[in-house]
Amino acid sequence: MIAQQNDEETPLLQRPEHPTAKTPLPWNQIWILLLLEMPELLSARTLAPFIPELIRDIGVIHGDETQVGHYAGILQSSYYAAHTLTVFHWSQLSDHIGRKPVLLTALLAISISMFSFGLSKTFFALVVSRVVSGAFDASDSMVKSSLMDITDVTNMPKAYSYLPIPWIIAGTVGSLIGGSLSRPADRFPNIFGRSELLKAYPYFLPCSISAFLIWTMWLVTYIRLKESVSTRTPLWELIKGGFFGQSYSKPRQPLSNVIVDPGEVKSTPLPLRALLTSKVSSVTASYATTGLLQMSLTSILPVFYATPIELGGLSLDPPRIGALLAASSVVQIFQLLFFTRLNDCFGTRAIHITGVSSCIPIVILFPVANALARAYGIGMAVWLCVVVQLMLRTSLIMCFPCITLFVSAAAPNRASVGATNGIAQVAVAVARIIGPASAASVFSYSLQEGHNAWSIYYFMIALVFL
Repeated sequence: MIAQQNDEETPLLQRPEHPTAKTPLPWNQIWILLLLEMPELLSARTLAPFIPELIRDIGVIHGDETQVGHYAGILQSSYYAAHTLTVFHWSQLSDHIGRKPVLLTALLAISISMFSFGLSKTFFALVVSRVVSGAFDASDSMVKSSLMDITDVTNMPKAYSYLPIPWIIAGTVGSLIGGSLSRPADRFPNIFGRSELLKAYPYFLPCSISAFLIWTMWLVTYIRLKESVSTRTPLWELIKGGFFGQSYSKPRQPLSNVIVDPGEVKSTPLPLRALLTSKVSSVTASYATTGLLQMSLTSILPVFYATPIELGGLSLDPPRIGALLAASSVVQIFQLLFFTRLNDCFGTRAIHITGVSSCIPIVILFPVANALARAYGIGMAVWLCVVVQLMLRTSLIMCFPCITLFVSAAAPNRASVGATNGIAQVAVAVARIIGPASAASVFSYSLQEGHNAWSIYYFMIALVFL
């Protein structure tokens, strides 16, 4: 249901002069797609609270606390490195074989990789687990493409305003699982103290719980999700037709159980060169820079919380870090309540600019919180800084539904939605490789004796102005 965008001079998301009736949302499929927005964030948030402690436990830093952020950044970036190499191909493939097979593959890979992560005892094994997850996980791209398939310009902002629901649930549940259930034999000896498995693998329990939840989502998807691509080509025909080496244009088989706009069924996927219009390029660049900023902040937060106060952090333990990350997810309910109204009143572009600008006070609050902790300890003033910082992050998060609306409007035709979204996902995945690794490395560098402690804050402010 993507409107055609043939005129390169037409602004994205131009407001209509006369209001039109809004199409009702297809809730029988929307709720499943919202559920499928959870796995990537659930797995990442499960790992985030205990990654600093895990890196210390496996001995890769050899007791040097300043290197925790460096290795945490490598671990986070490894996922996006693999994701970058594959997400466009998965997205383009979904335009031919459908969204559902790609989603099922992604959910299975995430579940397996979480089990593997919990059983890993070396840094190399941890990286391999995250690489496997990143290489096969195209769930976020598929959810966005599927939402574009089953909505139109009248109800798309409303559909995307509900995305905070799975983000809140996944972020909250994942953070609480990772923060409270890591090292269960030590924390709950009466319950888990006799388990040799949990003593040998102290992070297996939170990883396995997340894996089980994701496996449940796989079953729901397999049973209830309908295909949203109107026509598809068998995978074997694509392989014989040279899909992986060149554009494939053989007529595809129509499906009988999909949600379609009859006026657009005849459109066909376009080759990569035809997709790279000025609109797609502009939206992709905006997505990449926003993703770079957001991932840099996301990678710095748990490391900053876990770093000793004397080195520039707040000296918080994993349960407190998990609770804070969970709280930051709950704050996103603001987007659920107000995004559609703000979008109608001020427009998508204004919301996006405001979100990026909010990062300036977010960055400033890092050194302020540490200075207060050094002077007065972890008291009311420090917690106030942390709460304000987490609330401001909501404004940044609201940039992403804005960008998704931009991507939808920039797609040349409905049959190329997956590939167009894939191009944007590749760009943001590259940014997410650079973001965690660079931000965490600069943070570690700023902690070392003789280096400027404000280096990380200069770096973050520079990202805001990209």
